[in-house]
Amino acid sequence: MHYGIRMMNIPILETSHLRLRPFTPTDAPTVEHLAGAPEVADTTLNIPHPYPTGAAATWIATHSDNAARGVTFTWAITDRLSADLYGAIGLRVNLHHQHAELGYWLGVPYWGRGYTTEAAASVLGHGFTTLNLHRMIARHFARNPASGRVMQKIGMVYEGCQREHLRNGDRFEDSVCYGILHAEWAALTP
Repeated sequence: MHYGIRMMNIPILETSHLRLRPFTPTDAPTVEHLAGAPEVADTTLNIPHPYPTGAAATWIATHSDNAARGVTFTWAITDRLSADLYGAIGLRVNLHHQHAELGYWLGVPYWGRGYTTEAAASVLGHGFTTLNLHRMIARHFARNPASGRVMQKIGMVYEGCQREHLRNGDRFEDSVCYGILHAEWAALTP
């Protein structure tokens, strides 16, 4: 039983500046370059530094099966016109509870341009309208307030801080959580 969530492939989502599309094997070198920046690894939980050679290809190879099973949907964040790869955004879905966790990273050259907010708003809409989710959350390290501002801009509400909840390398990180319900999102959407 899948509780109203249709199994599907990763669709292309378009915004005014971006095209969110499935990753392809040819994206692997760019992923390794962008995700390999120490600043990206420092602000995420699951990106290692140094980024291992071949790890991007292995990661990309999991996307199609994970989407078909309705477990994780991962998009490449690309420029709508040039097709340049900027980063990644995804939803980790819990079918039974009809909720998902939103996660993202962006290459350092593209920080501060609003791309993450634009991509996150699109994925939020997809989660509520196409995947029929009831609730979505996102988390960030307390020392990365820029990520929290993305969550606020897309309508998410601060839900709390788990002190020293996650271990990132040799330090324990405070994990700040934001969430939004389908009804709250619908009220904000024209």
